Amino acid sequence: MSVIGIIGGSGLESLDGLAVTQRKQVATPYGEPSSVLTFGTYADKQIMFLARHGDDHSILPHKVNYCANLAALQQAGATHVIAVCAVGGIRADMSPGSISIPDQLIDYTCSRRHTIYEDARDYAAHIDFTEPYCAALRVQLIAAAQKAGVDVITSATYGATQGPRLETTAEINRMDRDGCHIVGMTGMPEASIARELELCYAVIALSVNYAAGRAAGSIEMQDIEATLKQGMGRVRSVLAEVLADMPAT
Repeated sequence: MSVIGIIGGSGLESLDGLAVTQRKQVATPYGEPSSVLTFGTYADKQIMFLARHGDDHSILPHKVNYCANLAALQQAGATHVIAVCAVGGIRADMSPGSISIPDQLIDYTCSRRHTIYEDARDYAAHIDFTEPYCAALRVQLIAAAQKAGVDVITSATYGATQGPRLETTAEINRMDRDGCHIVGMTGMPEASIARELELCYAVIALSVNYAAGRAAGSIEMQDIEATLKQGMGRVRSVLAEVLADMPAT
């Protein structure tokens, strides 16, 4: 039986169409999550929603308590987590407004708590992270996008950077050489902590701009915000379709 948790990123601090039944603050061994958990019905399915950056989008990517966020969802009964992320496009086809379902990632972050484990004697800490995203959930997301009539790029490598600043052109060039197709600031350690907690986790990535040096001119926040507003409607369509196909809880 699948119980779905949705983590909303930039542009998805709330879930339009969610019929709220309860809001609950969940305490975890790792501290407080970014927001209360919102429970309700979406696409006729019971889900829970958490705003990664807080309800007022006040928590910067390097300050997010990823351990607490994932633990709160797990403690509340989630088995599957769909994370929505705003990213920059490195590869030419990752243009603003495009949506991808990543299948690999490279971690460039630092100084974040990266694990729920603290004791070197705990051999469970050595998770297999060969495939960082849940393959079954990725397949469901891709199928849902097709049913919703939303074009998605079905394979991409997510490069996770520290932030909160955007990257330099040289950094993006390095990431391109490394094989990254998109760049964001919240992909890690969210994905690895989900694996540690045995959650089936996958990402819907909305490209909101070209990364540094990949387009003429500077990166303007008003352009990013406009793309977020336009693109999140299609993200919601994918969410509605994938939830419609999930078994009832």
